[in-house]
Amino acid sequence: MKNYLLQLAEKQSFTEKQMKEAVDFILGEEVSESEIAAFIMGLKSKGETVEEIAGIVKALKDNTLTFNRKFPNVLDNCGTGGDGSSSFNVSTTSAFVIAGAGIPVAKHGNRSISSKTGSADVLEHLGINLNLPAERTEEILQDIGIAFLFAPHVHPKLKKVMAVRRQLKIPTIFNFIGPITNPIDLDYQLLGVYRRDLLNVFAEVLQKLGRKRAVVINGAGFMDEASLQGENFYTLLEDGNITNHSFYPEEMNLTQYDNNCIKGGDSKENGEILVKVLKGEQGAHRDTVVLNAGIGIFTAGKADSIKGGIELAKEIIDTGAAFEKLTVLIEKSRAGRREAI
Repeated sequence: MKNYLLQLAEKQSFTEKQMKEAVDFILGEEVSESEIAAFIMGLKSKGETVEEIAGIVKALKDNTLTFNRKFPNVLDNCGTGGDGSSSFNVSTTSAFVIAGAGIPVAKHGNRSISSKTGSADVLEHLGINLNLPAERTEEILQDIGIAFLFAPHVHPKLKKVMAVRRQLKIPTIFNFIGPITNPIDLDYQLLGVYRRDLLNVFAEVLQKLGRKRAVVINGAGFMDEASLQGENFYTLLEDGNITNHSFYPEEMNLTQYDNNCIKGGDSKENGEILVKVLKGEQGAHRDTVVLNAGIGIFTAGKADSIKGGIELAKEIIDTGAAFEKLTVLIEKSRAGRREAI
């Protein structure tokens, strides 16, 4: 560990391979919390490169719960959090709409860290079992086209690193990489970041991780998802190329709403919002979901444009297909409760 820390002290960057080896070592049993803290802060002070972020993610994937099945065309839609918006669970609600469009969704998420209610909190409140074995999770994804992967359950070796992260109480690379450490091999990804300067950085990381197509978005008001408040900025990874774009809600035939209109609350309140949206209730919550789900549908190539994805998202909600995905996931996950670890 000493050599890694000396390298950081001298502001020397790691190759992707070196970073993977360093994180593999950190995830072992012999490294102290003070050494982990020094390593994380050394990286932050130096500034993380694309190669280093990719190396961290690959190490974490190699040390996760083992998933053996390969699923074609799987997508995850998740934000980094940290935008301070206190919004309801937009990406979690959108995941059911995307799945309703016939796109397999492996939703990776956690309990609340920077917001009032994390994806795991609201799904648990709705009756979804978070701690299923890998085999059962794979069966559910295969059978119904959507499954939830609870981050602490699928990344058991990260416990010590996460404890250090909480103790530091300042943003580090581990605040950003959660959404890209999904243990399922993804073809598509919709990733929200609250820092606009990271759009291209994370698009390059997703390129290195082998995504076929991806959108990295920063919403109006610096939200970590698309927003109806104003201009949204996104980076598209497609056919190996990275391009930058932006749009306003009115260009997508959507009403503009201030971000305050989509504030959420505890798991009960956010669960109620999620269900109301999936049952078709109109308003800012629904429009925000159809926007984000539409981008996810576009990301997976199910629509030729974001506008086309939005129209399909509306249809999926109105036909009840999105709500059906929620009810079946609750049923399937609870049926596997006896097998839970």
